[in-house]
Amino acid sequence: APLSLLPLSMIVRSLLTTTVSSSPVLLPPSLRLMSVLAHSSNSLLNPDHNPVLRWFLKKTFYAQFCAGEHPDEVRQTIRRLKDIGFTGVILGYAKEVVLSETQAHDLVSGGNDPKAAHGIASEIAQWVDGTEATVKLAQPGDFVALKFTGAGRQALYSLSERLPPPAALAEAIDRVCACAAEHGVRLLFDAEQAALQPGIDDWTLAYMRRYNTEPGRAVIYGTYQAYLKSVPATLARHLEAARDAGFTLGVKLVRGAYLGSDPRHLIHDTKADTDAAYDAITESMLRRQWGDVFRHGGRDGRADAPFPEASLVVASHNAESVRRARAIHDAGEAKIDVAFGQLQGMADEISCELVSARKAASRPGKALQTYKYLVWGSTGECMKYLLRRAYENRDAVQRTRAGRDAMWAELVRRAKQAVG
Repeated sequence: APLSLLPLSMIVRSLLTTTVSSSPVLLPPSLRLMSVLAHSSNSLLNPDHNPVLRWFLKKTFYAQFCAGEHPDEVRQTIRRLKDIGFTGVILGYAKEVVLSETQAHDLVSGGNDPKAAHGIASEIAQWVDGTEATVKLAQPGDFVALKFTGAGRQALYSLSERLPPPAALAEAIDRVCACAAEHGVRLLFDAEQAALQPGIDDWTLAYMRRYNTEPGRAVIYGTYQAYLKSVPATLARHLEAARDAGFTLGVKLVRGAYLGSDPRHLIHDTKADTDAAYDAITESMLRRQWGDVFRHGGRDGRADAPFPEASLVVASHNAESVRRARAIHDAGEAKIDVAFGQLQGMADEISCELVSARKAASRPGKALQTYKYLVWGSTGECMKYLLRRAYENRDAVQRTRAGRDAMWAELVRRAKQAVG
């Protein structure tokens, strides 16, 4: 019973959350309410100013998905997860820069207006301080996830125009990367909307060249969304760039998080197509082979050309994809460093199976690396993140129901065990 690893409080809270998320009656009003709380400027609806609202959210949805409001709470959460048996965490800072209409208009000028300069500097300072604090909360071997757009309007402008980061922002990113390298923490540069992704890819490759110099070990990872038809070709180009320049390519592979905002024609026509792309990319990466997925994606060159050094994070809630990747790992056929990750509060039945396998491993050096992704910040700062998790559960109803049923079965098992 893999879920026996979890404390009763987590089982009950997960059952409550998945029951709401899988209910056609309870979910729509819950989403509307969370959307209001995430976007309202009314202090009464802000959990950071309303103690009653904060208490309710912190005991329920916040506790399900988030690490804590303060460093001590975050450290306690990380310790609990490692005590359960997880290798570590993927930690993110929840605070987001929200632009007013005037600030958004400044994107056109790239923030050259003197009046905007002070605000831009403040946005970058908030982002770098929060991200650096997150790196210091993580422990050696952990990951920290960051969004470039969290740095504010100048980052948005430069990414949208596919420009290099301006001097102040480049200095801030270097500071974060150097801090991560010093603390033995790895950085995951998150993917974002398709309009910004080419710029994010440019920046990610540039920092990989500088920091991923140790063969087979990445400090910087890019995120690749398998639901995009262009990803096999993009990833093939990046692998070839890593081979030619002699750096290790860090890859976090996800299915995709912007189905509601990315142009539909950029996305695979069916879920089955996305699943096939995800599994084919994973297998090719693990085996260090130029599989058909890369050749069909438009890759030039010989099939027997050297495959570069790489590291992979299999970030998936799909049980079949995890099973396939794990089978390659368990057979000793994985030729690169690989880690598995799921969001805190989601797919716990999959995560606990991985942890159980890790504990049972006869070869500690080959044990599965298992991670939980979670964010930290005040309850109000985390509302937009919680809203995205709610929408994600809505869009994956079958998986959410499977999680609900697994939690219920575990609760019944414990009840039967308690009465003999």
